[in-house]
Amino acid sequence: MAASAAGLRLCNQSFDVLNVALGEPDEGLVTTRGWWRVAPNQCANLLRETLQSQLYYIFAADVFGNEVLSGATPLCVAPRRFEIKGQQDCLLRGFLDARFVDVDTQGQPSWTIFVTPRPGS
Repeated sequence: MAASAAGLRLCNQSFDVLNVALGEPDEGLVTTRGWWRVAPNQCANLLRETLQSQLYYIFAADVFGNEVLSGATPLCVAPRRFEIKGQQDCLLRGFLDARFVDVDTQGQPSWTIFVTPRPGS
């Protein structure tokens, strides 16, 4: 497998430009990073190296702030580009809460997430 094939990718198959945040396990904590802007019918490499964890977390919103991909795992985000280590007390630390989707990569060295149009859009 070529090194360029390893990593975590997100492909936007929706009709919206997406702002994407990633949560990554890191030494017993979770580090969140953002934002990647992904246009319709485009893909973004969120991680370029071989995946070290089986579980990652993804959140995506459209340019109007509407949640497009959200789940049940509360993690910290910030309005502008960010890297936040540790996810406790987001609001007290001056960050925002977002509900991330759990992505189980099944132990694979690379994984692609596809975001499809929302029903009714």
